[in-house]
Amino acid sequence: MKIHVVKMGGHLMNNHKSLHNSLKAFSELQGHKILIHGGGKKADFISKKMGIPTKVIQGRRITDKETLDIVVMTYAGIINKNIVAILQSYHSNALGLCGADGNCIQSYLRKISNIDYGYVGDVNVKSINTHLIKFLLINNIIPVFCSITHNGMGNLLNTNADTIASYIAISLAKDFEVELHFCFEKKGVLQNVQDSESYLKKINFDLFKKMKKNHTIANGMIPKLENAFFAFQNGVDKVSIGLPHHLNDVNNKTVLCL
Repeated sequence: MKIHVVKMGGHLMNNHKSLHNSLKAFSELQGHKILIHGGGKKADFISKKMGIPTKVIQGRRITDKETLDIVVMTYAGIINKNIVAILQSYHSNALGLCGADGNCIQSYLRKISNIDYGYVGDVNVKSINTHLIKFLLINNIIPVFCSITHNGMGNLLNTNADTIASYIAISLAKDFEVELHFCFEKKGVLQNVQDSESYLKKINFDLFKKMKKNHTIANGMIPKLENAFFAFQNGVDKVSIGLPHHLNDVNNKTVLCL
């Protein structure tokens, strides 16, 4: 059984037309599939309207109690249910979930080191309820996960959606052929952020480290690529980064390689 694990984020979640086009492309993927989404741009917009400041360090959101309420409302509510409704319109029978639903993803509170990220959860392979996910897939139900998890003690936690996607892909790769797709508003990993056509067709870990050191890539792209390479190095068959309408096109996105 082949499984596509697709993470969608960035401006795709915040633009009506882009979201519809992205989900149409997702629905056209052949075989079993799983969707994971964030929604940081939408959460930032709602935070601003409510007069609550947004703080991000090294591409990762600081989540205090007020921010947690906003991201739960935004990710698990507004965005997740809109995605499910749109997928149903494309005859894709989706089920919207957060990590607490069915104990799908149980995380643990990130330890405070030099940065206190607040109500942020980290995950590992044991966090993923593969039994339930496989049950849904076998019954032709498409799981749609937002990036809200739980710690098993009654608390919801904000978790990086790229990380969730990577660990879901890794946990399923033990038994299935898994392709992991990171979809956002760019054609791939750009060599020049000012040039949207400068995307790399392939990238290996050494090149990633070099681009990171030279600050060619920065901010949210760093944790995205860290998660992508972690998945690729831990059993996931194929990992790519690019536009959603290139999900089935290997020639127009960045593909990870050895």
